[in-house]
Amino acid sequence: MPERGEVWQVDFGITQKVRPALIISVPYAASDRALIGVIPHTTAVRGSQFEVPVPTRFLAVGAFLVQGLLAVPPRYFLRRLGILSPSQLHPVEEALLRWLALSRTGRNI
Repeated sequence: MPERGEVWQVDFGITQKVRPALIISVPYAASDRALIGVIPHTTAVRGSQFEVPVPTRFLAVGAFLVQGLLAVPPRYFLRRLGILSPSQLHPVEEALLRWLALSRTGRNI
């Protein structure tokens, strides 16, 4: 089962193809819907404040696009590519919180 902080190859279907994505959600429970929250990785970088470059040896040069947040069923996860360290994951989390106008303290930004 994919876990938060891991990067997986995910089949997003015809419209978005197979691409890497960062697992951003926590594990779901038996009573929850079987969905995993992901942030896709793109190599078509535009310079947006919501594109977060995270250099790794297992990804092409590009960025995680927090505006592309999706919930995907587990069957579309093809293989694990690697895992981000807490220091690599942190800027992605911060950009996601900024995009959603949330803060870590629970108060809106």
